[in-house]
Amino acid sequence: MTAALKAYHGLARLFHGLAPGLLKKRVTQGKEDPERFTERLGITATVRPQEPLVWFHGVSVGESLSAIPVIERLRARRPGIAVLITTATTTSAEILARRLPAGVIHQFAPIDTPQAVTAFLDHWRPDLAVFIESDIWPNLLRTLSARNIPHVLLSARITEKTFRGWQAFRGAMRQLLGGYRLIMAQDDASDARLKAMDVATGPHANLKVLGAPLKVDTEALTALSALVDGRRVILAASTHYGEDSLIARALEPWIRDGDLLVLVPRHPIKAADIRLDIEALGLHVAQRSRKEAISPLIHVYLADTLGELGLFFSLADLVIMGGSFLTGIGGHNPLEAARLGKAVITGPDIGNWEGIFESLVTTGGAWEVAGPRELAFLVEQLRTAPAAIRAADASALAVSKEEAGTLDRVWTALEPLVPPCP
Repeated sequence: MTAALKAYHGLARLFHGLAPGLLKKRVTQGKEDPERFTERLGITATVRPQEPLVWFHGVSVGESLSAIPVIERLRARRPGIAVLITTATTTSAEILARRLPAGVIHQFAPIDTPQAVTAFLDHWRPDLAVFIESDIWPNLLRTLSARNIPHVLLSARITEKTFRGWQAFRGAMRQLLGGYRLIMAQDDASDARLKAMDVATGPHANLKVLGAPLKVDTEALTALSALVDGRRVILAASTHYGEDSLIARALEPWIRDGDLLVLVPRHPIKAADIRLDIEALGLHVAQRSRKEAISPLIHVYLADTLGELGLFFSLADLVIMGGSFLTGIGGHNPLEAARLGKAVITGPDIGNWEGIFESLVTTGGAWEVAGPRELAFLVEQLRTAPAAIRAADASALAVSKEEAGTLDRVWTALEPLVPPCP
């Protein structure tokens, strides 16, 4: 163990004593589940199945959802194997509750203290651990290696910033990365950075290109379409707090001219604050969670619910992807819209989805703008260009279908590490 890893281990062990109090504070802030926050300490009342168990981990919504096609393939090919998936956010838990295949167990991931990691692994005893993207926790990875539990990293995304940070602890990072039995980078740049750390990699695979179209409640779509009554619908999807009012201000002339702006916030818990911000602009708001109707006087429909994004993609004439107009978020998955035949408009901060946006923009299935002013200008142009929107929608759908071989490539590499059925 390197000196850096020893120091981290010791500090994490001391931190564990403070963790329960900090987690309880996060409960009061709505950041942890009040009934399940002890899972973050590795403590759970859920019984481990007797079958061999494969554990998947994705820190948040995008990573965990991208694992679902792999989980479905695993259960189809190895029906006698139990599957556990962990995430770190309450929002991801709520969404996964609606999207996970029946029988898959969800838990909140343990914090990276030796005590929590030990409790978690003692209870669940995974036969294989599958991590998505770049969530690297030293105590967890070292303990997996010490217990000889094979672990893999799929869809690895290594940014230039992450890579530069690794250089300060190069020996420690090489030791941790070297413990993976398989690493599949999601793009050429990530693969090159891993190889620069002398880490062996497998074939490329970006799990974010996988997935079925989001579910659409056809009855709800019919009802909403009737309420909209021919108005142009502009959807701002997965917005982060602050983007909502930013987008509303940019589009205010068109909203007042009759267009309906639908806001689907990434974190519905902020809905009350979002509503106040929008109403401060003098715009009239209807809120879905309050069952408020869309009347001709409504400017903004605040869709503060979970699991209905497919419905609003289907309703929209234009789609704006959130998480891209503020700094430090990195954008959100445009393929969720593309699979339903919708092109998207994005802001400049798309580092988490750079390769996918590049494909969409290059083929005409997305538009990238530098900020609110360009957004307003583009929307103004597209409002009178329905043919251009239809062409972009078709291009987006085509891009969403291009990576059909990715799941087969992932399964071929992963299968030798999967435990046999009992």
